[in-house]
Amino acid sequence: TKMRDIASESGMSLGLAYHYFASKEEIYTELIREAYDRMNRSILELERMPVSPRKKIRLAIDEMLEDLNKSSNFGWYCLLIAQAGVSPEVPEEACRVIEKERDVAYQAMERIIKEGQRDGSVKHYDAQDMSFFFWTAINGLAIRKAIQGESFRMPDVSILARMFM
Repeated sequence: TKMRDIASESGMSLGLAYHYFASKEEIYTELIREAYDRMNRSILELERMPVSPRKKIRLAIDEMLEDLNKSSNFGWYCLLIAQAGVSPEVPEEACRVIEKERDVAYQAMERIIKEGQRDGSVKHYDAQDMSFFFWTAINGLAIRKAIQGESFRMPDVSILARMFM
């Protein structure tokens, strides 16, 4: 992909694209940074909410799946992050962002799960494993939506909540 292609697809002139970004690698890195920033900020805000861990997990499921239904961007961001995690062609700065940010949401959900296990509202399995399964399910749904587009059908999300509570 060339900067000219990116500028054209985004509806801006090449000069304006270069005004904001020095290279396509910089655009890529900014997209990775934005994806992690949105996800991590949301889960950390949720973690700080003065509600029960059970309610936090339910809110996390509901909010993310609502975002998934309202916007196709969530799925594309999840797909971008997944691809960046395995691609050998990721810019160095993007690799640094990934290294710094990739575990934030997992660790926050793990803390929420542990809190729920202490109050008895969350099942007693390894909290780190449960966090992994939580994010794998959310990411899987998001990526599937990105790939399937309008033909995507959301499964019964209460199944996901019952996995934890």
